[in-house]
Amino acid sequence: MADSPAPAPGHGPDGRPSDSALVQRVSEGDRGAFGELYDRYARPAYSLARRVCVDPDLAEDVVQEAFLVLWRNPSGYDASRGSFGTWLMTVVHHRAVDAVRREDTRRRRNVPLTDEVSERTVPPAEGADHAALTGVVGAEVRAALQRLPEDQRQVIALAYLGGYTQIEVAALTGIPLGTVKSRTFAAIRRLRTSLRTAWAGETGGETTGAHR
Repeated sequence: MADSPAPAPGHGPDGRPSDSALVQRVSEGDRGAFGELYDRYARPAYSLARRVCVDPDLAEDVVQEAFLVLWRNPSGYDASRGSFGTWLMTVVHHRAVDAVRREDTRRRRNVPLTDEVSERTVPPAEGADHAALTGVVGAEVRAALQRLPEDQRQVIALAYLGGYTQIEVAALTGIPLGTVKSRTFAAIRRLRTSLRTAWAGETGGETTGAHR
């Protein structure tokens, strides 16, 4: 049986242009290449943004901002540092966290003090687990995530904020499944240690004050 022909340069095994080739074309002003990258990654990008932001409109804004970053500065993606999917999801995650922070700040500026106090007595709404991760009450978690090495933060963002399985994370980023698993394990261990230290410090401070 004859061997299958090798894919053309800049193309994947399926014959479609590779992400890197499309990014190169985007840098030359090719709107068609930009559209193809959007078609490939808009859904996972929105899924990640929605997990972080909760609000669907805010998530859509985040996705548009992330792709605008690509259009304005395609050279920001460095193929030698990882796959395009990993880079884009990192941009989406950063933008989503920034968007949530802006919304928190805007809301607290616009809500009267009496209303803000009343809000704290309302039971958590659906999706509050994600809000807790990215909102004010999740400051320790956000800080712990930001202290993770970039490669570990990427897989955690996709798996726990984007809702992807480890197999899907591997396919999306081009990282071997074994590496995804090892990075996830290392990230969880770091997060557990970091959060345990932070929460122990808060408890210790309260305990010390109680014994005075």
